[in-house]
Amino acid sequence: MAGSEVKVLGTWASPFALRVHIALGIKSVKYEWVEENLEAKSQLLLESNPINKQVPVLIHHHKPICESLAILQYIDEAWPSAPSILPSDPHHRAVARFWAAYIDHKLFTWLKGVASAEGAEGKKVALDQVREGLVVVEAAFWKCSKGRDFFSGAGIGYLDIVLGCFLGWLYVAEKRNDVKLLDEEKMPGLAAWAIKFCQHGAVKDVMPDKDELLDYANMVFQAMPKLNGQCPS
Repeated sequence: MAGSEVKVLGTWASPFALRVHIALGIKSVKYEWVEENLEAKSQLLLESNPINKQVPVLIHHHKPICESLAILQYIDEAWPSAPSILPSDPHHRAVARFWAAYIDHKLFTWLKGVASAEGAEGKKVALDQVREGLVVVEAAFWKCSKGRDFFSGAGIGYLDIVLGCFLGWLYVAEKRNDVKLLDEEKMPGLAAWAIKFCQHGAVKDVMPDKDELLDYANMVFQAMPKLNGQCPS
Protein backbone atom coordinates (compact mmCIF):
# COMPACT_ATOMS: atom_id res chain seq x y z
CA MET A 1 0.00 0.00 0.00
CA ALA A 2 1.56 3.29 -1.06
CA GLY A 3 2.08 5.78 1.73
CA SER A 4 0.27 8.53 -0.21
CA GLU A 5 -2.93 6.46 -0.12
CA VAL A 6 -2.98 6.46 3.69
CA LYS A 7 -2.60 9.49 5.94
CA VAL A 8 -2.93 9.80 9.70
CA LEU A 9 -3.70 13.14 11.35
CA GLY A 10 -2.57 13.16 14.96
CA THR A 11 -0.32 14.57 17.62
CA TRP A 12 2.75 12.80 18.96
CA ALA A 13 1.45 12.84 22.56
CA SER A 14 -2.09 11.64 21.80
CA PRO A 15 -2.74 8.13 23.16
CA PHE A 16 -5.60 7.78 20.69
CA ALA A 17 -3.39 8.59 17.70
CA LEU A 18 -0.88 6.07 19.06
CA ARG A 19 -3.52 3.38 18.58
CA VAL A 20 -3.55 4.09 14.86
CA HIS A 21 0.25 4.01 14.65
CA ILE A 22 0.29 0.57 16.28
CA ALA A 23 -2.57 -0.91 14.26
CA LEU A 24 -1.05 0.14 10.95
CA GLY A 25 2.28 -1.25 12.12
CA ILE A 26 0.71 -4.61 12.91
CA LYS A 27 -0.69 -4.72 9.37
CA SER A 28 2.59 -3.48 7.81
CA VAL A 29 0.75 -0.59 6.14
CA LYS A 30 2.85 2.34 4.97
CA TYR A 31 1.33 5.74 5.71
CA GLU A 32 2.01 9.45 5.88
CA TRP A 33 1.91 10.98 9.36
CA VAL A 34 0.59 14.55 9.60
CA GLU A 35 1.42 16.20 12.92
CA GLU A 36 -1.40 18.52 13.98
CA ASN A 37 -1.25 21.63 16.12
CA LEU A 38 -4.48 21.51 18.12
CA GLU A 39 -4.24 25.21 18.92
CA ALA A 40 -4.20 26.00 15.19
CA LYS A 41 -5.96 23.06 13.55
CA SER A 42 -5.28 22.45 9.90
CA GLN A 43 -7.94 22.86 7.26
CA LEU A 44 -7.47 19.18 6.45
CA LEU A 45 -8.38 18.20 10.00
CA LEU A 46 -11.39 20.52 10.13
CA GLU A 47 -12.66 19.17 6.81
CA SER A 48 -11.93 15.53 7.73
CA ASN A 49 -13.55 15.64 11.16
CA PRO A 50 -16.00 18.58 11.06
CA ILE A 51 -18.11 17.30 13.97
CA ASN A 52 -15.52 16.78 16.73
CA LYS A 53 -12.47 18.44 15.12
CA GLN A 54 -10.28 15.96 16.99
CA VAL A 55 -7.41 13.62 16.23
CA PRO A 56 -6.84 10.94 15.19
CA VAL A 57 -8.20 10.80 11.68
CA LEU A 58 -7.27 8.08 9.22
CA ILE A 59 -7.55 9.09 5.56
CA HIS A 60 -7.65 6.17 3.12
CA HIS A 61 -8.16 6.84 -0.58
CA HIS A 62 -9.16 10.42 0.37
CA LYS A 63 -11.94 9.15 2.66
CA PRO A 64 -11.67 10.10 6.37
CA ILE A 65 -12.39 7.74 9.27
CA CYS A 66 -12.64 9.31 12.74
CA GLU A 67 -12.48 8.03 16.34
CA SER A 68 -9.73 5.65 17.32
CA LEU A 69 -11.86 2.57 18.05
CA ALA A 70 -13.69 2.91 14.73
CA ILE A 71 -10.33 3.34 13.03
CA LEU A 72 -8.98 0.14 14.58
CA GLN A 73 -11.94 -1.81 13.25
CA TYR A 74 -11.61 -0.18 9.83
CA ILE A 75 -7.91 -1.07 9.62
CA ASP A 76 -8.67 -4.67 10.53
CA GLU A 77 -11.32 -4.91 7.81
CA ALA A 78 -9.56 -2.87 5.11
CA TRP A 79 -6.37 -4.92 5.46
CA PRO A 80 -7.77 -8.36 6.39
CA SER A 81 -4.49 -10.25 6.12
CA ALA A 82 -3.08 -11.66 9.33
CA PRO A 83 -2.46 -10.77 12.05
CA SER A 84 -6.01 -9.82 12.99
CA ILE A 85 -6.65 -7.01 15.45
CA LEU A 86 -10.17 -7.91 16.59
CA PRO A 87 -11.07 -11.49 17.58
CA SER A 88 -12.82 -13.54 14.91
CA ASP A 89 -15.16 -15.25 17.38
CA PRO A 90 -18.33 -13.12 17.84
CA HIS A 91 -18.42 -13.61 21.62
CA HIS A 92 -14.73 -12.81 22.06
CA ARG A 93 -15.19 -9.76 19.85
CA ALA A 94 -18.14 -8.54 21.97
CA VAL A 95 -16.11 -9.08 25.17
CA ALA A 96 -13.19 -7.11 23.73
CA ARG A 97 -15.50 -4.22 22.84
CA PHE A 98 -17.01 -4.25 26.32
CA TRP A 99 -13.60 -3.92 27.95
CA ALA A 100 -12.50 -1.30 25.45
CA ALA A 101 -15.52 0.79 26.49
CA TYR A 102 -14.61 0.27 30.16
CA ILE A 103 -11.04 1.40 29.53
CA ASP A 104 -12.03 4.51 27.57
CA HIS A 105 -15.10 5.62 29.52
CA LYS A 106 -14.08 4.68 33.06
CA LEU A 107 -10.35 4.03 33.45
CA PHE A 108 -9.21 6.90 31.23
CA THR A 109 -11.80 9.23 32.77
CA TRP A 110 -10.40 8.43 36.21
CA LEU A 111 -6.85 8.94 34.93
CA LYS A 112 -7.81 12.38 33.61
CA GLY A 113 -9.40 13.08 36.99
CA VAL A 114 -6.00 12.82 38.67
CA ALA A 115 -4.81 15.89 36.74
CA SER A 116 -7.76 18.03 37.80
CA ALA A 117 -8.17 16.78 41.38
CA GLU A 118 -7.61 19.47 44.01
CA GLY A 119 -5.98 19.04 47.40
CA ALA A 120 -4.33 16.01 48.97
CA GLU A 121 -7.61 14.24 49.66
CA GLY A 122 -8.90 14.89 46.16
CA LYS A 123 -5.70 13.50 44.66
CA LYS A 124 -5.91 10.41 46.88
CA VAL A 125 -9.49 9.68 45.83
CA ALA A 126 -8.62 10.11 42.16
CA LEU A 127 -5.54 7.90 42.38
CA ASP A 128 -7.45 5.22 44.28
CA GLN A 129 -10.06 5.17 41.50
CA VAL A 130 -7.33 4.52 38.93
CA ARG A 131 -5.86 1.72 41.06
CA GLU A 132 -9.27 0.11 41.50
CA GLY A 133 -9.88 0.33 37.78
CA LEU A 134 -6.54 -1.31 37.04
CA VAL A 135 -7.36 -4.16 39.43
CA VAL A 136 -10.57 -4.77 37.48
CA VAL A 137 -8.62 -4.76 34.21
CA GLU A 138 -6.08 -7.16 35.75
CA ALA A 139 -8.86 -9.69 36.27
CA ALA A 140 -10.04 -9.14 32.70
CA PHE A 141 -6.50 -9.70 31.45
CA TRP A 142 -6.29 -13.16 32.99
CA LYS A 143 -9.68 -14.14 31.57
CA CYS A 144 -8.95 -12.83 28.07
CA SER A 145 -5.33 -13.95 27.80
CA LYS A 146 -5.87 -17.41 29.31
CA GLY A 147 -2.35 -17.26 30.74
CA ARG A 148 -0.63 -16.06 27.58
CA ASP A 149 1.38 -12.87 27.06
CA PHE A 150 -1.32 -10.54 25.73
CA PHE A 151 -5.04 -9.90 26.01
CA SER A 152 -5.34 -11.34 22.51
CA GLY A 153 -3.17 -14.36 23.29
CA ALA A 154 0.22 -14.87 21.68
CA GLY A 155 0.28 -11.49 19.88
CA ILE A 156 -1.07 -8.01 20.50
CA GLY A 157 -4.59 -7.19 19.38
CA TYR A 158 -7.52 -4.89 20.02
CA LEU A 159 -7.50 -4.68 23.81
CA ASP A 160 -3.72 -4.59 23.98
CA ILE A 161 -3.73 -1.53 21.72
CA VAL A 162 -6.65 0.13 23.54
CA LEU A 163 -5.02 -0.12 26.98
CA GLY A 164 -1.39 0.05 25.92
CA CYS A 165 -1.74 3.53 24.46
CA PHE A 166 -2.27 4.87 28.00
CA LEU A 167 0.91 3.42 29.53
CA GLY A 168 2.84 6.63 28.94
CA TRP A 169 0.15 8.69 30.66
CA LEU A 170 0.07 6.23 33.57
CA TYR A 171 3.79 6.88 33.94
CA VAL A 172 3.16 10.63 33.89
CA ALA A 173 0.54 10.30 36.66
CA GLU A 174 2.92 8.17 38.73
CA LYS A 175 5.82 10.60 38.43
CA ARG A 176 3.77 13.75 38.98
CA ASN A 177 2.19 12.30 42.13
CA ASP A 178 5.09 10.18 43.41
CA VAL A 179 3.00 7.00 43.50
CA LYS A 180 2.92 3.56 41.92
CA LEU A 181 -0.25 2.79 39.98
CA LEU A 182 0.73 -0.28 37.97
CA ASP A 183 1.76 -2.29 41.03
CA GLU A 184 3.67 -5.51 40.31
CA GLU A 185 2.37 -7.14 43.50
CA LYS A 186 -1.32 -6.27 43.06
CA MET A 187 -1.32 -6.49 39.26
CA PRO A 188 1.40 -8.95 38.25
CA GLY A 189 -0.32 -9.83 34.99
CA LEU A 190 -0.66 -6.26 33.78
CA ALA A 191 2.83 -5.33 34.95
CA ALA A 192 4.41 -8.16 32.94
CA TRP A 193 2.09 -7.45 30.00
CA ALA A 194 3.10 -3.76 29.92
CA ILE A 195 6.79 -4.64 29.53
CA LYS A 196 6.10 -7.10 26.71
CA PHE A 197 3.72 -4.68 25.00
CA CYS A 198 6.28 -1.87 24.94
CA GLN A 199 8.90 -4.24 23.55
CA HIS A 200 6.69 -5.41 20.67
CA GLY A 201 7.95 -4.56 17.18
CA ALA A 202 4.82 -2.62 16.25
CA VAL A 203 5.02 -0.54 19.44
CA LYS A 204 8.59 0.21 20.47
CA ASP A 205 9.40 2.61 17.62
CA VAL A 206 6.16 4.64 17.87
CA MET A 207 5.61 4.77 21.64
CA PRO A 208 6.41 8.31 22.85
CA ASP A 209 9.45 8.59 25.09
CA LYS A 210 7.99 8.57 28.58
CA ASP A 211 10.26 11.28 29.95
CA GLU A 212 9.55 13.55 26.99
CA LEU A 213 5.87 12.92 27.64
CA LEU A 214 6.39 13.85 31.30
CA ASP A 215 8.16 17.09 30.32
CA TYR A 216 5.33 17.90 27.93
CA ALA A 217 2.70 17.19 30.58
CA ASN A 218 4.52 19.35 33.14
CA MET A 219 4.67 22.23 30.67
CA VAL A 220 0.98 21.94 29.77
CA PHE A 221 -0.22 21.55 33.36
CA GLN A 222 1.86 24.51 34.53
CA ALA A 223 0.39 26.66 31.77
CA MET A 224 -3.14 25.40 32.45
CA PRO A 225 -3.49 24.73 36.19
CA LYS A 226 -7.25 24.30 35.84
CA LEU A 227 -7.80 21.64 33.17
CA ASN A 228 -11.41 20.87 34.06
CA GLY A 229 -10.68 17.17 33.76
CA GLN A 230 -8.93 17.45 30.39
CA CYS A 231 -5.70 15.66 29.60
CA PRO A 232 -3.26 16.88 26.96
CA SER A 233 -4.00 15.29 23.57
